[in-house]
Amino acid sequence: MSLKKHFLLFAILLVVSLSAQASSIDTLLVRSSSMKKDIQVMVVVPDVVMKGGGMSCPVIYLLHGYGGNAGSWLNIKPDLPKIADEKGLIFVCPDGKNGWYWDSPKNLAYKYETFISSELVKYVDSHYKTIANRKGRAITGLSMGGHGALWNAFRHHSVFGAVGSTSGGVDIRPFPKNWEMAKQLGELTSNRKLWDDHTVINQVEHLSDGELAIIIDCGLNDFFLEVNQNFHQCLVNKKISHDFILRPGAHDGSYWNNSIDYQILFFQKYFKKQ
Repeated sequence: MSLKKHFLLFAILLVVSLSAQASSIDTLLVRSSSMKKDIQVMVVVPDVVMKGGGMSCPVIYLLHGYGGNAGSWLNIKPDLPKIADEKGLIFVCPDGKNGWYWDSPKNLAYKYETFISSELVKYVDSHYKTIANRKGRAITGLSMGGHGALWNAFRHHSVFGAVGSTSGGVDIRPFPKNWEMAKQLGELTSNRKLWDDHTVINQVEHLSDGELAIIIDCGLNDFFLEVNQNFHQCLVNKKISHDFILRPGAHDGSYWNNSIDYQILFFQKYFKKQ
């Protein structure tokens, strides 16, 4: 084969390779007026989206767990850009610090519910070609982020149409000494009502069937297994439709790398129905 043909073959392979990974990962600082600071956010943008034009895409917000950051989900699931391209989805991964995605009643510097469900959504819709209503938005997360996703969606189902939790801390009260929750709510013994009011399992009573598409999963070796089983039963008792999946696995990246595929499929089916 001639040198010219070798070069042509190389060029073709290069173009194919680049087109297969045409999505971009934008690392942003998004201003939170409520917290008076900039929040790091990573946005995975599929190739079908051109800022200011092109195809409008649904958005999945991915919340990290305790000790994580805006890059956690891309570390756990490095092929998110490929999935974004294949399925025509935008992924938004904000840094929630260790704030549990509430507006803390004790610490005014932590207003991550306002940021996630209002400020960030408005920013994303104004800077990317999104389906800018609840029918084109889903939110999920792992561990602390699973609680945060459910908390925000249950309280803002006019913003989000679908919600998930993987290995979520869906009832915080059995863990009063863990994960800095007392910094946001005070000690459990002297602030029991705040803890009751800020655990997502107690938000189920305010939910009606059909308001949200819901998927929950947990590993059989996860320390959050019991609270997830209780959460599932609470939804059953309230006759709230949802998918509940138990599969082998622990509270770790290997489990989440696998579980998020099923949640993305669930959300994609929801988006297609709208």
